[in-house]
Amino acid sequence: MRLRMILLQPMSQASTPTLPAVSHVICPIFGVDFTSAPSRRKAITIARGQLVHQTLTVSRVERIESFDAFEQLLAQPGPWVGGFDFPFGLPRELVLTLDWPLDWRALVEHVGRIGKQTFKDRLDEVRTARAVGQKYIARRGDRAAGSSSPMKLVNPPVGLMFFEGAQRLARAGVSVVPCSVNATDGRVALEAYPGFLARKITSQSYKKDGREGSTPARIAAREIIAERLAAFARDSLGINVTISSALAAESVADGSGDTLDSILCAVQAAWGAMRQINGDARCGIPLTADDFEGWIVSVPPAA
Repeated sequence: MRLRMILLQPMSQASTPTLPAVSHVICPIFGVDFTSAPSRRKAITIARGQLVHQTLTVSRVERIESFDAFEQLLAQPGPWVGGFDFPFGLPRELVLTLDWPLDWRALVEHVGRIGKQTFKDRLDEVRTARAVGQKYIARRGDRAAGSSSPMKLVNPPVGLMFFEGAQRLARAGVSVVPCSVNATDGRVALEAYPGFLARKITSQSYKKDGREGSTPARIAAREIIAERLAAFARDSLGINVTISSALAAESVADGSGDTLDSILCAVQAAWGAMRQINGDARCGIPLTADDFEGWIVSVPPAA
């Protein structure tokens, strides 16, 4: 199966300083399905591709089993644009409640200093003090995308994904858009959320770690996403994408959904890269976004 999509006209935000442009001819693209505890059983899954003119070709999906390998990925020389499936920031209301720094890099450094257990404890304290039904504070972008609050520590543990991922982005010195733009570096990190795209195609559950991911219903849901992705992207995202039959089949066979999610992250990254190429340093992220909290690329202000 080959998935092909068409390019939309890029958005322009001329008031934003321009980053170093990625190549108009070839721009490496990463789609990263992240985990807060990489291992052989649950690896960080990376879709690699290239954006050539107006076409993204996803060439392969690989798995890395350690944070050392993830840091090596971030250290690869630019230009490249990566879509990373973890929250880049925390809710502003949460940070104000905890009296933590309201500068993104200072916040990330602070969280690293206090350590994982204290980070978890402080989030638990805030959640416990809040009323039933209001335990989890969402970022503005989470509400737009339908993603989980970074206060969640289980099912899914996105708070721990922030803890592990954001520190490594900061230390790598990459341009973290829109939280901490580094205008001198061609390595661009964008927050991705594959569930946002998947739910536009089907409301059915399509993934689950372990045997439950291979139920006929979830296999069918992944088939739907793979089969309808081209038409959805043509009509809603506007980007040409080419994926081999073997990789498309692998994305259906992988019950965890990690393969498919990494591909969807790559598509979101390419969407942002096309807008950067055309002069938008925010990679299509709306001006109304809270840059401190971060924003998921390709999600409009009101999704």
